[in-house]
Amino acid sequence: MTTTIKHGNLSAEIKHFGAELISLKTNQNREYIWEGNPEFWGKHSPILFPIVGTLKDNSFYHNEIEYHLSRHGFAREMLFELIHATENSATFSIQSSEETLKVYPFIFELHLIYTLEENHLSIAYKVTNKGKDTMPFSIGAHPAFALPNQFENYAIVFEKEESLDYYLLDNDLISHKTKKLDVTNKKIPLTYELFENDALIFKTLQSKSLTISENGNPILTVHFEGFPSLGIWTKMNAPFLCIEPWFGYSDTNENSGYLFEKEGIQILESNETFHSEFSIEIL
Repeated sequence: MTTTIKHGNLSAEIKHFGAELISLKTNQNREYIWEGNPEFWGKHSPILFPIVGTLKDNSFYHNEIEYHLSRHGFAREMLFELIHATENSATFSIQSSEETLKVYPFIFELHLIYTLEENHLSIAYKVTNKGKDTMPFSIGAHPAFALPNQFENYAIVFEKEESLDYYLLDNDLISHKTKKLDVTNKKIPLTYELFENDALIFKTLQSKSLTISENGNPILTVHFEGFPSLGIWTKMNAPFLCIEPWFGYSDTNENSGYLFEKEGIQILESNETFHSEFSIEIL
């Protein structure tokens, strides 16, 4: 089941399974979201919760009990309930359950709110700790943008001048090795060689927006004010690029296994609500 919202020249379609954005297009039928061809990657724009990336040994400890939690968490594999909808907005919800408590022993409610306004789609997250205990979590976005022309015809443009060092992955965990990206006039031409070691992971950035240009012309901007970290990723020879604003990232090999000690983790007190929002602006 899907829900479609519309405003002006734009429409967005969201799948209830995973509350996943599967389409963002103009009235002229220009599609900006990757089609999800499983030959390359069968997702479109999954939500990453209650972790981002991979835990060491896919496990963690809480109150001396070991729990097993797979890469990027479970929200993307859950059926969300549509709890509110208008012509240009839709709100989806999941809550902790007997099944989620087996792998993540915290009581929560998660809302995703999609809103189309003018030339952009905003995607807001609300995480509420409904339990009595303090709750550790990460949350992040993973939208894949369709690049229908030659990959080398595209570039990414940072909002600000950056000295860009990204962290390399080692068996899906963050290593201590970094690599420098050469930036000219805030721009990096896209090549598949950039991603030969998997995703580009930035723990911190000065920029709070990133633009994709096509043949020198900007086509969309992802705004991620408030998100401390960012991933950029594609698969070899795949016609898409993921721009991923994050609160958190994968473990390192040195992680203790306790979520409260995890680098980049968010901490939410009982009955408190965490809010964050990013947007996709069509240019």
